[in-house]
Amino acid sequence: MTAAGWAALFAALLVAMNLLSQAVAFWRLRRPFARSALLDAMPAVTIVRPVRGIEAFSRETAISGLTLDYPHYSTIFCVADAGDPIIPLIEELIASYGADKVRLIVGDVAVSANPKLNNCVRGWEAAETEWVILADSNVLMPKDYIQRKLAAWRPDSGLVCSMPEGSQPQNFGAEVECAFLNAFQARWQYFGEALGLGFAQGKSMLWNKPFLDARGGIAALGAEIAEDAAATKLVREAGKHVHLVDQPFEQPLGERRIRDAVQRQFRWARLRRVTFLPFFAVEILSAPLLPAALAAFADAAFDWPIWLGPLAVLAIWYAGDTALSAGVGWFVNWRTPFAMLVRDLAFPAVWAYAFVGGEVSWRGNAMKIRTDGANELNDAAPALSGGNRSAEKTL
Repeated sequence: MTAAGWAALFAALLVAMNLLSQAVAFWRLRRPFARSALLDAMPAVTIVRPVRGIEAFSRETAISGLTLDYPHYSTIFCVADAGDPIIPLIEELIASYGADKVRLIVGDVAVSANPKLNNCVRGWEAAETEWVILADSNVLMPKDYIQRKLAAWRPDSGLVCSMPEGSQPQNFGAEVECAFLNAFQARWQYFGEALGLGFAQGKSMLWNKPFLDARGGIAALGAEIAEDAAATKLVREAGKHVHLVDQPFEQPLGERRIRDAVQRQFRWARLRRVTFLPFFAVEILSAPLLPAALAAFADAAFDWPIWLGPLAVLAIWYAGDTALSAGVGWFVNWRTPFAMLVRDLAFPAVWAYAFVGGEVSWRGNAMKIRTDGANELNDAAPALSGGNRSAEKTL
């Protein structure tokens, strides 16, 4: 077979692999959710939510976690800084929903270079239930949030988690972020789980507290710069698996700049490159750049229009992504294929940067993510400046 023939064959195989992942994710996400009719018999759960600053949907996401259709749960909001502007909102929610249902703990514990993990430590220690959910502040929780988390737990589970589903975009930049979060990242994570390679996502994690406490507690998640990478390795070392919920939970986006959406991808790519290099190295095969380039090479060799092969690759790729998104209820509109194109033009640079760049931006702080594990925020980052800070306020 000629070089052009091999190029065409490899391009076809990559397109077929992509279609397979889309089909597997569609089947997994359409699987019916088994609801329990015996809510009163279900275990008590504590939700620990680290919060920082006011975001576009702070009120909506916070309230969503206080109005769940679950009888036995409470929420602990954790804030690192006593001067954080989110505190008045949390105090308002405590007054509205009751101190027995909502608590606020102020003050972090520097167990790692990860400010979010540090912010969760006191909440984890204060949780008295066997089941604890660590949920980011921007997760929009559906009424059956806890039931869906518990329903995904299996006898061989060590962790149940959910990646974010990008929703409510209000400009094209946010639609690009939806293209990254949904049909790309969420889809490949469900495909990986189907192959027995479930990876944790720090956005929303259900833990059995005795299980994690027996393995070093929440501080053990500081073994890696990303708590989800540490969680994945901890669970696998225990002979357990990471499982995903039936459908990702929403992260409302509002307005986003394309630059900011891509910057987040830089950070996450660098984290994946540092923590799971063998898997990250082949991520470039999950984007259409390589098959499109191979198709163009084959076109030139066969004297066909050079744009014909790449156009066919992208048309099949985006038709599958769009059908998957529409079929499982993810955001989609007429601009979605263009958002996917921007995503796929940016992704090769994101992937390459992860091998050469060490500094990324984390919530306004410059952060060095190093391959030797000595990761650190810059000196201006407040989350680590005070070391082990005592709780200034508990409500």
